[in-house]
Amino acid sequence: MATTEKMTHPRGLYSLFFTEMWERFSYYGMRALLVLYLTTEYTKGGFGFERASALEIYGIFTGLVYLTPIVGGMLADRILGQRRAIYAGGILMALGQFGLAASHIYMEDPVQREFLFYMGLGLLMVGNGFFKPNISTIVGTLYEDNDPRKDSAFTIFYMGINLGAFLAPIICGTLGEQVGWKYGFGAAGIGMLLACIWFYLEEAKLEGQGMPPGRSGEVRLIGKDFWVVAGYIVGSFAVVYGFLALQVAISEGAMSTIIQVVAVLGLLGLGYVIYNGTSGNEQWSRVGAIMIFAIANIFFWSGFEQAGGTFNLFAADETNRSIFGYEVAASLFQSINALAIFIFAPVFASFWVTMATRNRNPSTPAKFALGLAMLSLGFVVMSLASFAAEGDALVSPMWLVGVYVLHTFGELCLSPIGLSMITKLAPPKIVSVMMGLWFASMALANYMAGIMESLLEKIFPGMNLFVFLTITAAAGALLIFALTPLLRKLMKGIH
Repeated sequence: MATTEKMTHPRGLYSLFFTEMWERFSYYGMRALLVLYLTTEYTKGGFGFERASALEIYGIFTGLVYLTPIVGGMLADRILGQRRAIYAGGILMALGQFGLAASHIYMEDPVQREFLFYMGLGLLMVGNGFFKPNISTIVGTLYEDNDPRKDSAFTIFYMGINLGAFLAPIICGTLGEQVGWKYGFGAAGIGMLLACIWFYLEEAKLEGQGMPPGRSGEVRLIGKDFWVVAGYIVGSFAVVYGFLALQVAISEGAMSTIIQVVAVLGLLGLGYVIYNGTSGNEQWSRVGAIMIFAIANIFFWSGFEQAGGTFNLFAADETNRSIFGYEVAASLFQSINALAIFIFAPVFASFWVTMATRNRNPSTPAKFALGLAMLSLGFVVMSLASFAAEGDALVSPMWLVGVYVLHTFGELCLSPIGLSMITKLAPPKIVSVMMGLWFASMALANYMAGIMESLLEKIFPGMNLFVFLTITAAAGALLIFALTPLLRKLMKGIH
């Protein structure tokens, strides 16, 4: 095979690039608004929640958004196939965004409004479970395991994610904060519909990847596949509705017990699927490596996901947002991370490929450790910003710009490499399940991000949150560095 052919990416990568771009536009548009919507006074269109309550809802929601991919991955591996799962997830998420928009319309009926809000969040959680692990899995299947283009492909794919994430706060955030919350969430819903339409138009370019189990040689899904998709959409809608109805009907303690039982059964089921799908010492060693990397992933994302919570509130309450005499929306700062990724992702992508051609590409553990170190450095800057903002002073927006750029560098070292690593190390029978497990580690991290401020206040009263996160991120980097020899052994030749 010629060198130029080896370095050229399949057309399907760019089909998935734009599908993911619109889906991330939808998600990050909602994410930019959620905490602000919850903390805004009721008379101004919000819910008027206290800061701690809003952050907890944010943590629970973003955590479950990353937990549901485990189920979505299982269903795709065994029944649906990745393509049908992507369609089901996309439509459910669009309905969820429109539910959030409707919750702002029904201001005069608090009960109906609250139901629509939580229904919207529920549909977003379930839809993301179908969508998120499976589109990433298709990217991986376009390449062989040790193809040097694979890390580069996931970094390019990550550019699509962040192009959508860049546009979302600008469009959805500005519409939501300065025109009306319903317009921000509505724009996010339209973005999700565009993702589904684009995927349908480009589906033939995926080289037969992502079809239902046992079917090969087909270019597109056929009519009966979409009836299956419709059935899963209706079933998911019924599950979310039933859960909300049950929540109203029983006590909070009983609901907590049910959730705990379901969580334990879910973990046992996940363990059973991994056990059945893994065979031989080599596969078990690689699964062990994934588990260690998943712990490092929790360290990283519990800090990084402060962006939609405490960083968002810092931008709203303690940052001078007046630019050329115009006060920009607080959510607009969340575009910085995505813009930095869009600028620097090509640099990182070409750097990994160049290093690979010289046999000097840093190992996956080295990239993880570097990512955590950059996260820690970003929190050093954020700690200084929080000290400068004490009292009534508003700090320069450049503090947040610096933090987001440093965290972006960490993200580019760790996140796309993590996605690529899963597709390399996971046993072939359970690739989507292991991708779901990877997102489960992010689920725990997101939940921790939401409750960390109030939890820290209980454990270490008076300690600055950002100082604490500086320490934990640095500890994670040192842990991965110390475990590098073990990880290389477990990875069995996978770089």
